Amino acid sequence: MIDYALNFGLVAVSLALLLNLYSLFKGPSTMDRVLAVDTMVINVIALIVFYGIRQQSVMYFEAALLFAMFGFVSTVAYCRFVLRGNIIE
Repeated sequence: MIDYALNFGLVAVSLALLLNLYSLFKGPSTMDRVLAVDTMVINVIALIVFYGIRQQSVMYFEAALLFAMFGFVSTVAYCRFVLRGNIIE
């Protein structure tokens, strides 16, 4: 039963990732594209976690945590750059 749930989760998150990719290219403004990239980071984290559950390995969860931290910092830095024009004041 867990295999069916993992397969469904992988397919659903992969579809969401493709829709976010469409939003990234179609987005009318820069902030919409930043939000699309941030949502793509969340979807990739979910894919890593699903794959870690499937492989029964803790290494993938650590990779997902590192990817989440990097995604958060990069999103904040890019938003500051778009809104203020510089990152470091």
